[in-house]
This record gives sequence, structure tokens and C-alpha cells, in this order.
Amino acid sequence: MSPPALAVSQPSQLHSGAVTTVSTLRDFSQPWMDLNDKSVLVTGGTGSFGKHFIKTVIAQYKPRRLIVFSRDELKQFEMAQDFPPEKYPFIRYFIGDVRDRDRLELALRDVDFVIHAAAMKQVTTAEYNPFECIRTNVFGAENVVSACLRRNVKRVIALSTDKAANPVNLYGASKLASDKIFVAANNLAGSDGPRFSVVRYGNVFGSRGSVVPFFKKLIAEGAQSLPITDERMTRFWITLTQGVNFVLSSMEMMRGGEIYVPKIPSTTIPDVARLIDPGMKQHVIGIRPGEKLHETMIPVDDAHCTVELDDRYVILQSFANAARDAYLHRGAQPVPEGFSYSSDSNPERLDARGLQTMLQLAYA
Repeated sequence: MSPPALAVSQPSQLHSGAVTTVSTLRDFSQPWMDLNDKSVLVTGGTGSFGKHFIKTVIAQYKPRRLIVFSRDELKQFEMAQDFPPEKYPFIRYFIGDVRDRDRLELALRDVDFVIHAAAMKQVTTAEYNPFECIRTNVFGAENVVSACLRRNVKRVIALSTDKAANPVNLYGASKLASDKIFVAANNLAGSDGPRFSVVRYGNVFGSRGSVVPFFKKLIAEGAQSLPITDERMTRFWITLTQGVNFVLSSMEMMRGGEIYVPKIPSTTIPDVARLIDPGMKQHVIGIRPGEKLHETMIPVDDAHCTVELDDRYVILQSFANAARDAYLHRGAQPVPEGFSYSSDSNPERLDARGLQTMLQLAYA
């Protein structure tokens, strides 16, 4: 059984340096990852990504076990109403925290694949609660790696963020540390141990905590104007469906040690506000603590170890010559010297039609 494609077309051209507006979105469904008769665990499984991942796996596969690992019993209870165990007997709801290595090891018994999505993600919250951020995002990453090594899990993908590249806030710095932990974990695994890789992408359109539901909430409450931090601000955008597909296809492709970055469009925050309500006024409130004007997913210092495929970039370990040759053999190209991938210089910008498509997919 192969996955249904996203109901939009897929642009695919290698980096040319020209800026173009796009109406279409890639679906990232290939290469297809087979999870049939496999045991899969998702940390942070009750979050926006986790719930969509579970929904996708249920629709496309027949897994042996599908484990939702998270620390909030209320969210697990609510999720079980949507995916009841009597209808989906392969789903397991496992209360646990990535800060607790012993609990992770219990949950990982006979697990094949792990998606590590648990994290403290709010920039402002992390700034005011630095110890808690480090315990979850950094020590939690270490615990996931150690538990996967001890349980001999086959493949592990960790979710990262554009804020991990050239970080200016604690959230981004903690996720950069997490990325380094997962990439370096391959050195501990040996030739026949688990493989660890990372996916890094931008803002999830319409997810919990993103600007889209925030704007919609303000409008519903009768706001006369929408707050814009800076009229120049740009962001990368991806839908939950694209994000889940990207994780699955990267897991199929991974050799271990890669950081996968999808080719996704960017746009300004004022353009997003105009999409939500074209007639609504906007007012500038200034950039918040720890916030960037533009986001970067591949800094220029990583250009020398980055290769480009039709729908994604792959940041390789600098000494991974065999992996680099393998990607070049499958059609990848080295990126130009001095290359960086940032939301302000992104060669693909969403036009109004593309934004509308993304909005429809986010609330389908």
C-alpha cells in the first residue's frame, strides 16, 4: 500500500538563485517508508505533530504497535477518544517523560522506529524557564539516544527547528545541542546499532502555538487590528501533512547522521495576516525577546557539507565521505560555495493562491 499524494503538485528544480512565487506545495511522500507490521514510538505523541503522525500511520499502514509516549494524562485521555483502543488495539498510550531514561527504556522494548517530537517549543517560555528547557530539550535528547542504544532500536528521527541554525534564543540553542547529540549518536552505535538522523523545518501552518490560530482567535474575539512584530519579518511554512511525510521519507532515506531540510516556501508575516482577513488593519508591536527577523535553516558555515536533492537539502557530517558519495550517486548535487538557506533569501515565495492552499490544508 502506497501513501496518497497531497492534493497539490510538486515543484522540483535545483537551486538556481532566482526568486520565484509558487502556488504549489511538495508532498514529500517519496521515498515511501513501510511501517506495516512494525513497532513505532512517538515521544511527545499528543502534540500537533504526534496526533497527525498517528492519524497518518493509521490511514496508511497496519503497524504491529503504535506507542504514544507523553507526560500529559489529560491529553492522552482526549486522544484516546479520537483513537480508541478497542478500535485501534495496536495503539498504546504510555505516560512518561523524556527526562526519565528508565521509563523510556521500558517503553522502547521491541520498538523498531522512534520519532522524537517531545520538546519545550515556546521561545518566551524557554527564556524565562531555562533550566526546564535544558532538562527537556538537551538532557531529554541524551536520554532518548541512550535508551534507543540500550534497546537496539533500528532507526531514530528527531524533529528540529529552523531556530536551531545560528540560534539567538535558548530554545534554538537547546535544539542545536539536541541535533548535535543525535548526529553524534551514530558514533556510539557501531556498524550494526541504531541509526540516528534529524529533520529540520520551519513554522507549521495552523499548528498549536503558530501565528495562524492566534490571528484567528483575535478576529473571533472582535479585534480591530492584528499585531505584527515587524513588517519585514519572514518565515518558512510547512503543513502538518508535509511534515509527517517528510519525516517518513527521510527515515526511509537515512543512513545515519544526516540533517534533512525540506524545500518549503516562505512569506512575510503581514502577508499571512492579510490572508486570514484581507480587510483587517495591522499594527507593529516590535520583535519579541529571542525572536529573529528572518529564519535560517542552513547557515553558510554548513554549505561545504550540504547536498541538494529535488525536494530537500541534506546536511552531512563533514567526514562522511561514503554517505556523500551515496547521495551524489542518487542524483544529489553539492550546493554552491557560500550557500545559505534563509527565509528572506529563499528562492521560493508563496503567492496568495499558495497561502490559501496551505490554509485549506491546515484546517481540512
